[in-house]
Amino acid sequence: CQLSGLWRNEQDSLMEISAVRDNGDFQGKYVTQVTLAGGCAHASPLKGTQQQPGEGGWPTFAFTVHWDKFSNATTAFAGQCFVDAAGKETLTTMWLLREAVGSLEEDWKATR
Repeated sequence: CQLSGLWRNEQDSLMEISAVRDNGDFQGKYVTQVTLAGGCAHASPLKGTQQQPGEGGWPTFAFTVHWDKFSNATTAFAGQCFVDAAGKETLTTMWLLREAVGSLEEDWKATR
């Protein structure tokens, strides 16, 4: 399973990952179609790392996206890459979004 390349999710957002380095590090950009404030798509930088799989395994990975210029939030993604019998690669992820709030008392509403 190769993380490098162009990926599209169910919301039509795009993620482009440059080549994965020998140590597993990668970077790229995330173009989201879903924004907290609405509006058009925006490209934001992403940085991550891939755990190199053992023989016969599927790699796990994690990356963060800094929502550049349109949001005060950062999202962390963790996932795994799979290849089905037909050779189709699929990334499965879970994400955690943290939005800045103005005080400790508002902390309860900052994470989604």
